[in-house]
Amino acid sequence: MATIEMLIDSVRVSLTNYHRVVILKEKVANRYLPIWIGPAEADAIAIKLHDVTVPRPMTHDLLQNVINALGAAITSITVCDLKNDTFYARIRLSIDHRDVDIDSRPSDALALAVRTKVPIFAEEAVLERAGILMDPETGKPLTSGEAEGSGVVDEEEMKRLSAFKDVIEKLDLEDFGKDKG
Repeated sequence: MATIEMLIDSVRVSLTNYHRVVILKEKVANRYLPIWIGPAEADAIAIKLHDVTVPRPMTHDLLQNVINALGAAITSITVCDLKNDTFYARIRLSIDHRDVDIDSRPSDALALAVRTKVPIFAEEAVLERAGILMDPETGKPLTSGEAEGSGVVDEEEMKRLSAFKDVIEKLDLEDFGKDKG
């Protein structure tokens, strides 16, 4: 399957329900992937993005230390699936000259990725289902119809986007990258 390299654009909090979302951005395009995450994982990602020093290892630091102590290395993470509004990820480890894929929640995989500075990928199929294209002029989300020139949002697309409605309605391209908190 085709994978697309992504970057962590920001970690945000919804002002209406205080849920956290990590926003991934395609490395070479204006397509974004919002993924709801828990508060502990949001903090773990944000702490590393902001280079905040903590007095004791956090859970993801501990996991990284255990992986390293066992002679393995994290080489990449991939957001690999989306089923029933739940994202899935894989952590790729290299150990003894072989690759091992470990099933993971995307939030945990991303918390490890920011610690180890490994590439982050998303399967094209996941981006097709949940990715959001942004209009560079207005900074607002485009529907797939607008992206293709028709401007029509069909019922299936509205269902697909419903889980992210709050985040999508508040996205502003000009705001991206200014505050990673």
